[in-house]
Amino acid sequence: MPRAPRSIEEALSRARVFEGEYSASQLEASRERLARDLTESRWMQLFSEAGPARNRPPTTLHEQAQHKLWSLSQNVITNDEAAGYIARFEDDRDPGGALAFACLLDLADAEQGAQFWWQFAAGAGNSTSALCLYLLHLRRGELRDAQHWASQIPGLENTDQYEPVPHEAIDPEAPAAGITMRFEATADDDSFVPDHAVKDTVDHLDVDELDDFGSIPQPSVGLADQLKELVTAAR
Repeated sequence: MPRAPRSIEEALSRARVFEGEYSASQLEASRERLARDLTESRWMQLFSEAGPARNRPPTTLHEQAQHKLWSLSQNVITNDEAAGYIARFEDDRDPGGALAFACLLDLADAEQGAQFWWQFAAGAGNSTSALCLYLLHLRRGELRDAQHWASQIPGLENTDQYEPVPHEAIDPEAPAAGITMRFEATADDDSFVPDHAVKDTVDHLDVDELDDFGSIPQPSVGLADQLKELVTAAR
């Protein structure tokens, strides 16, 4: 029985294509797709493994992403300007308000609504929202989507946008190798809003049915005041 390849490089060296039927660019594109597929396969295998007997690291990539997205969202909603952006969002639809609202939704386990508003804000040039989407897709194990949003972040960082948490790209081309975005925590470790309190607040929001997107929560007029109260109580 042939030995299984031990690395991506070894697997690529064994790959065979019919060179006479493809151009050089097609061959290179094929090798790149194969490399991405193998990398993603290795990470998905890692996600499914359990226990120290399988040499599993203390925290897998999706667990790291889950923790970092929670921390990033907490830093966004506890920022002094977050409530103001949410208060103005109904009238001006500023992406900063969408960012803060989406972070609230994700902390309340309303992932679909959070993704919608992060995409809205990232599409309007907000790099922090693109960072949230990067971590969201890593949390799900969707490495190609994570790589897409990682590649968008450097081009958005120079726009005049609300970015309450400073961050930088370490290696935006290789999200499968680990968390490749660094951000600075701006809140104290003990200054966070309990998830159950966020959920209680979000549960009372109106929900609109949007074509192609399903049920999407909408920010209410009093949400900004509720957020201020939650953040004050947490400090």
